[in-house]
Amino acid sequence: MENDLIVADYFAMLADDIAGRPYSKSDRNQQLRTRIERSRKSVEFKHQNISAVLKGLGEDWIPGYKPAFHFQLSLIDAVVRWFVRNPDWLTRTPNPLPTQQLRENAQLWIGPPPTVSNQPTPKDLEQTLHIACKFDVAGRDERNRALGRAGEERVLEHERITLTSAGRRDLARKVRWVSDIEGDGAGYDIASFRPDGKLRLIEVKTTNGWERTPFQISRNELAVAEERRAEWCLFRLWNFSRDPKAFELFPPLDAHVSLTAMTFQASFH
Repeated sequence: MENDLIVADYFAMLADDIAGRPYSKSDRNQQLRTRIERSRKSVEFKHQNISAVLKGLGEDWIPGYKPAFHFQLSLIDAVVRWFVRNPDWLTRTPNPLPTQQLRENAQLWIGPPPTVSNQPTPKDLEQTLHIACKFDVAGRDERNRALGRAGEERVLEHERITLTSAGRRDLARKVRWVSDIEGDGAGYDIASFRPDGKLRLIEVKTTNGWERTPFQISRNELAVAEERRAEWCLFRLWNFSRDPKAFELFPPLDAHVSLTAMTFQASFH
């Protein structure tokens, strides 16, 4: 199918782009057009459509192909078929930085969280979130243990460097990776501190996608957020495999996000 050929060509470029290998969009465009009957502009626009699909799926896309929405559903099917044929793509392990480089570069850019004022156009946002919900992007990220662990490690180092930079090396030494030491039952992943010494309980949620990629949060995490409002925060890492960025959300979480019950417990009468 034509869509399958275009999608495969896109992912070949995306793999090169992520790895930092040089490639020529114009050369690949020309080569692809020897196999399909489309103009150069038409192929470029189809690549932009694929970027939009990947944005909805909470995945990397090629920065040079700005997401263009209002595509046919058959294109989503073609992208999903590519994932089925290449299952390692969605479960790939983030490339870890060497320990020394991690310590030197781990302080993260923390910006404002998504708001109504900075959201995309309603139609683009609706189509993006529809794809994310249909393919359970939040659940996929939550099940990707390698991604979650890499994100937590990055935040751990960020906290230590931030405290050290604030002259609190004593507190930096006390920052604990709770989920690694004790498991996931605490309702937060990292126990850190503010420079004034007050406790800071951090739940880390990581995605390779854009800042509005949905995420999962457990009933226990919500309970701890409510019980320990003054100390708890959600640290959202996004664009993780490229150039990690972050924002923080503080309780009550329903002031920032819509919470949707995704599963139900069934008990017999």
